[in-house]
Amino acid sequence: MDEDLIDRALAEDVGDGDATSAATVDAGARARATITQKAPGVISGLEIAAGVFRRLDPAAVIQLGPEGAWREAGAEVLTVEEDARALLTAERTALNFLGRLSGIATLTARVVSAVRGAGGTAQLLDTRKTTPGLRRLEKAAVAHGGGVNHRAGLYDAILIKENHAALAGGVGEAVRRARAARPDLPLAVEVRDDAEIDEALAAGAPRLLLDNMSPAEVREAVARVGGRAEVEVSGGVTPETILVYATIDGVDYVSMGALTHSAPTLDLSLSLESLPS
Repeated sequence: MDEDLIDRALAEDVGDGDATSAATVDAGARARATITQKAPGVISGLEIAAGVFRRLDPAAVIQLGPEGAWREAGAEVLTVEEDARALLTAERTALNFLGRLSGIATLTARVVSAVRGAGGTAQLLDTRKTTPGLRRLEKAAVAHGGGVNHRAGLYDAILIKENHAALAGGVGEAVRRARAARPDLPLAVEVRDDAEIDEALAAGAPRLLLDNMSPAEVREAVARVGGRAEVEVSGGVTPETILVYATIDGVDYVSMGALTHSAPTLDLSLSLESLPS
């Protein structure tokens, strides 16, 4: 799967050839590149970045630094020795993957650290608001940052939202249908008020999703649930507002789409030196 992704990314950038490198760099020249962090953060995406370099030179010699650990600016991320033209052609695509995925890991790590520092015990979840084609990599980046992956897609868990419940004939009926049809899958259901909380609990829902509720509404809902189901808070949660929700007793999970759709790219640099041919 990653090979197809790499091929598409390279095709987008390279087209029918790297005109600049072909015109200015001798055929057969070799070089060594070192990628370093220009900002503190958590690295993710090393394998696909390495795959980009290897795709253009299968004989590339690559050394990878650690993923999933907070490191300061100046830390070495990756070194590669290969054909100089191939290295220059691969550079931007590899850095794009690394910067994007490391940015997600870094934002996740910052939010998890803030929640724990404030005494919160809720787990931080990602969502399906990912870049098309990059979901597996972006969810891996969340995990590298200390977050927890929510469902991978529509196939591996049941999440009953407002429209599902409306078409099924209510929250309780939707839960009963889902449990009967797919008892093997995890299940959560969105609830909007006390009546829907009671309906969901009566139908045996193991997790309730409190979507776009104010902190006061979440506290009231948690008290009503009374530990009879897990509680997830979702909808419009940002790095600036998450502490309010993640520190409420009884909230088990907080999901935040911003981890993947709004994470800033981690700043990286690539330095290059010639090697004897």
